[in-house]
Amino acid sequence: MITDLGHPAFAAHDVGRTLRFYALLGIEEAFRLRHDDGSLMLAYLHVAGDRFIEVFPGGPPPSPNREGSFMHICLLTDDINAAVEHLRKNGAPIDREAARGLDGNLQAWTRDPDGNEIELMQLSEDSPQRRAARSSTPGGA
Repeated sequence: MITDLGHPAFAAHDVGRTLRFYALLGIEEAFRLRHDDGSLMLAYLHVAGDRFIEVFPGGPPPSPNREGSFMHICLLTDDINAAVEHLRKNGAPIDREAARGLDGNLQAWTRDPDGNEIELMQLSEDSPQRRAARSSTPGGA
């Protein structure tokens, strides 16, 4: 049975550049796995708790027309305006400014150096996500 998000995995064109981008979001490298020949297999980034992002080398060059089944990763924040401003000050693209979504949460959009879309979300207290989380917690707290 699924209990939580473990990790999304990305193939990065430039692993160092991708790791620097995620560091802007406060997501730091936790460890690396290497092949027998010593070459990088993947870098694991720690989001929070037991949630991670895997970054593999060998991704295609960034392209606005790249197709695939991956849609986006959603990262939660307690202060979406501060997160957007921090990214902007550090040269990261802001594709959509913070606005309230259909679920009542504030959402803004950016993308990493490989063009992967990232939704930043600040959950509202009465959002369906919070209600679902409370109802799945023993005691409903």
